[in-house]
Amino acid sequence: MRRAEDIIISPHITEKSNDQLADGKYTFIVDTRATKTEIRQAAEKLFSVRVLKVNTANFAGKVKRLGVHIGARPKWKKAVVKIDTDPKVRTYKEKGGKVTASSKKLQTSIEEYGVLQ
Repeated sequence: MRRAEDIIISPHITEKSNDQLADGKYTFIVDTRATKTEIRQAAEKLFSVRVLKVNTANFAGKVKRLGVHIGARPKWKKAVVKIDTDPKVRTYKEKGGKVTASSKKLQTSIEEYGVLQ
């Protein structure tokens, strides 16, 4: 199991990703081997938010040339994470039928989004 800090590498800030912030969608560059479940767990752990949905896209590295030398940029993976902007307090039943509410305080946005770079 990889650490959450190793899965989410950096935010991917573009004009389109800034427009999606109002909908609670945050875009990150993630490890190419990470699954959607691992990305969800890492975002929930790092930012104390409830993740509703994760969409991923893989990008192949482009072949670039500098004079006579030919090389390739690395492949990378982008993840769009949709968070719950209005989290409700979760209630559940314990052993014996006692109803208990979760005490975990969830955030409604990721304040450190632009600072992660």
